[in-house]
Amino acid sequence: MTTALTRALGAEHLALAEEVVQEAMLRALQVWPMRGIPDNPQGWLFRVARNGALDRLRRRSSLSDKLHSMKVGGLREPDVDPVRDPMADDELRMIVLCCHPALTRESRVALTLKLAGGFGVDEIARAFLTKPKTIAQRLVRAKATLRDHRVTFDLPHPAEWPDRLDAILDVLYLMFNEGYSAYEGDALVRSELCQEAIRLGNLLAEHVETRRPKLDALLALMLLQASRLPARVDAGGALVRLEDQDREVWDGIAIARGMRHLERSATGAERSAYHVEAAIAAVHASAPSYDATDWRYIVSLYDQLLALNPSPIVTLNRAVAIAMADGIMEGIRAASALENDRTLRDYFLLPATLGELYARIGDGHRACEYFERALDLPCSAPERAFLTTRWEELKEIGGGRYDADSGSGAASPRGSSR
Repeated sequence: MTTALTRALGAEHLALAEEVVQEAMLRALQVWPMRGIPDNPQGWLFRVARNGALDRLRRRSSLSDKLHSMKVGGLREPDVDPVRDPMADDELRMIVLCCHPALTRESRVALTLKLAGGFGVDEIARAFLTKPKTIAQRLVRAKATLRDHRVTFDLPHPAEWPDRLDAILDVLYLMFNEGYSAYEGDALVRSELCQEAIRLGNLLAEHVETRRPKLDALLALMLLQASRLPARVDAGGALVRLEDQDREVWDGIAIARGMRHLERSATGAERSAYHVEAAIAAVHASAPSYDATDWRYIVSLYDQLLALNPSPIVTLNRAVAIAMADGIMEGIRAASALENDRTLRDYFLLPATLGELYARIGDGHRACEYFERALDLPCSAPERAFLTTRWEELKEIGGGRYDADSGSGAASPRGSSR
């Protein structure tokens, strides 16, 4: 809806489009509980947002021409049917608009995640490993820049595509990751985000200006990861670890498509971080079991990934692979080196990983401490339920510190109500 409104109003009125969509959502929360959900909820929301935009524009005589164009059909309900021209897709055009070169790369990604991905400020902050306040300020500046530069929905000049495409791929990558492992809420997986990221990637792959080996590598990565979605949660929505997943329910078609894109990505001299991540996903996808995975090769791939894209999260993933390849204590040493990294202080997977590693060497006491730390940090409901279960299991065998002497006396770990 925001995209369709922005297309009609012009990018300089992007903030107005976003405001009226939010107001339509609030109106639905007020009206639907009393009157019931309409037969066409999307159409209802769009009409309310459109009418809100018309009302705003009636108050601005300087926009009379724009108001006329909206009345005669310039502002229509979004078309949900597929289109033959990949660049005619409104969602894709919104991403292209938000990735304008007048913006910094960080601002491009943040704005696109907000407008095209529907991400909240907290979700974007998590993707950047930064504070929500920083992201909120970045979004305000980005919208102002687009307005001041009078950016339109027109496609960029061919010479501008290489730089803009990098930001677009960043957006698709982060959109997919949020769908694969949601930041918060009742669901671990938001499959609609994963599928939308793949859909937009496929549209880019169909266009001559955006078809690149790097894009094929990203599509390979997303498809190979998406193949596991049917096994990531059980029938009750609970998290299932990779080692416990039933590989028989992995999506074989997605794996085959991912492997084809990985093969196509090998053309040319460019080797991106997406290439290496896709290779890691391919090792997992082709392994007959968790224990039979070639962990030594995965460690070497993480070494290559760190050379291309140094990141504490990559280092943490590498530590898990080291634990499988070289022994648990080696993995603990590698992961423990990250405990003073400020960017990971609110990242629950660091203490959760250390808790799991200590549990595997029989140190239930220290494992409980780390799981308690993880439970104090933001995560989705299924992740919190999994952490709580692990903490309770370890506490039963004498690993926890929740007793009268510790001053807690609680029957549940700290933060479990979050």
